[in-house]
Amino acid sequence: MANRKYIVGNWKMNGLQSELSDMAAIAQIAAAHSSVDVAICPPLTLVATASAQNPDFSIGTQDCHFNEKGAHTGCISAAMIQQAGASFSILGHSERRADQHETDAEIKAKAEAVHALGLGAIICVGETEAERDAGKAVEVVCGQLAGSFPDHADPSWLTIAYEPVWAIGTGRVPQARDVEEMHAAIREKLKTLMNSGADAVRILYGGSMNGANAAELLAVANVGGGLVGGASLTAEKFGPIIEAAVTS
Repeated sequence: MANRKYIVGNWKMNGLQSELSDMAAIAQIAAAHSSVDVAICPPLTLVATASAQNPDFSIGTQDCHFNEKGAHTGCISAAMIQQAGASFSILGHSERRADQHETDAEIKAKAEAVHALGLGAIICVGETEAERDAGKAVEVVCGQLAGSFPDHADPSWLTIAYEPVWAIGTGRVPQARDVEEMHAAIREKLKTLMNSGADAVRILYGGSMNGANAAELLAVANVGGGLVGGASLTAEKFGPIIEAAVTS
């Protein structure tokens, strides 16, 4: 698994029933490139339908609550996303850390909740532009990773995504050497957090990846795939990223 690239599309707050034709087209592209693992995380309103229409394609969610049930208006549990057809969840995305004020402890609890039901987790970490400019990028990212890291983590269900926050949706992309440095630091931190298996955990790059830069980014050491935002919304834009992963 560690040698297989993992390309995950995060549709964020985009997508209506009428746009599920793109999901089907993406699933077809993924099926034609079976050496790459491909998944999409649509909004919750589409998860059940997307899963039913594309039974052999991996569908995830963009968040999950850490409690099994209760008075948590607007939230959804691991059992609920599993019943809807999701097989994993993105957790701790930078937008949720910033906008919903999610803490490392909450993200850790969420990861343990999804794992308890046999689901996968993608834990996101990343620094702001101010933190990078202050020379604290590695310190911040490794601190988030340590604080969010779930108990009993294993590469069979855990993936890490590095998001340079200042590059998400801006079109700005760090230099390859900067990506390599951060992914190497994450790898080394994983070795201190896990008894074994750290080398097999895939570390995705998530910052304005598109068809034009995917090949270069995916060729960087310790980059195990991509967490893709806007470029995952259509098969036309997402397909070239999947194809780039085949040869990287």
